[in-house]
Amino acid sequence: MNIGITRDMVEELAEMRGLDPDAVSTAVARALVAAYKRRPGAPEEARVLLDLDNGELRVFGQELDEDGNVIDEWEDTDISPAEFGRIAAQTFKQVMSQGVREAVRDQVFELYEGREGDLVTGIVQQVDHRFTVVDLGDAEALMPGSERIPFERLERGNRIKALILEVRNEAKGPQIIISRSHPDFVRRLLELEVPELVDGTIQIEAIAREPGHRTKLAVSSNDSNVDPKGACVGARGSRVRQIVNELRGEKVDVVQYSADTARLIAEALGPAKVIEVRLDEEEEVAVVIVSEHQLSLAIGKEGQNARLAARLTGYRVDIRSDVEDRGEVPTEDGEETAAAEAPAAEPADVDVEAVASEEE
Repeated sequence: MNIGITRDMVEELAEMRGLDPDAVSTAVARALVAAYKRRPGAPEEARVLLDLDNGELRVFGQELDEDGNVIDEWEDTDISPAEFGRIAAQTFKQVMSQGVREAVRDQVFELYEGREGDLVTGIVQQVDHRFTVVDLGDAEALMPGSERIPFERLERGNRIKALILEVRNEAKGPQIIISRSHPDFVRRLLELEVPELVDGTIQIEAIAREPGHRTKLAVSSNDSNVDPKGACVGARGSRVRQIVNELRGEKVDVVQYSADTARLIAEALGPAKVIEVRLDEEEEVAVVIVSEHQLSLAIGKEGQNARLAARLTGYRVDIRSDVEDRGEVPTEDGEETAAAEAPAAEPADVDVEAVASEEE
């Protein structure tokens, strides 16, 4: 029988929904089977063959055994379009809509599957304390409250970038989870601005981040003629400024990586100037000596600078002033004198050895 569904109709629907025509054809076939099975006296199972070139439909009833295997099949040649009836037509419409929705969900999942770690751009659609919904153009993504930058104010219509954390194929459709607080978000942003990172000339060895406050990156170069720190910062800070703008003012410190752990620790504690770094490699502890007036700068507000340096290098960092290290105590007239049990010593030159990991 001819039901008037042709290839042109399928392709037009596919184009409207942005789908593969084959996916739409499959949805049509499922809808026709569901409609046929709603006829009085119809078999429990069936299959259809639809010729999209001329709109001809062939329907086959099926008998199955207990295991679901087909034991008998026959072509039903007695039906006509009129026999499908109102209920069958309604079923066709419902199943067709469901099939198209499933095809859309499958296509979105295939588009984003395996893209964890990629950077995406979208427009904020909805914001509450639990989730931020972001329109990516061909899909919606969810940013949990824990993956937002603390204190960042997002409003409907804001265009933002984010990192894909996870892509899940749920019963209600694919879920794309994104983040702006993950350390790798800063890595991907930097790759947009620094072509030397993309071509492998320089590389990021470690990242430590406290979202909304400060990020430290240790970078190295595979080309002796390229300064990795300068390449990331850019002329007059132009490259790193783009990152700071996207992060709504979060500070970004670029650190020269060194295989010498002590030197790396000294660099990581910048902008403070370090006098000496003493390492206990077995315990992964570093005692860092700075001048008295550099002590608060080295520690940072609420210990942030020291904490990030520890995460960047993998060593627990104990920062002391040179006065404390020499055991000097203030006298009544304000001058300092060495305590009896700790004779005064000359400050050492910057003596460095260092590496990377997480603060204990």
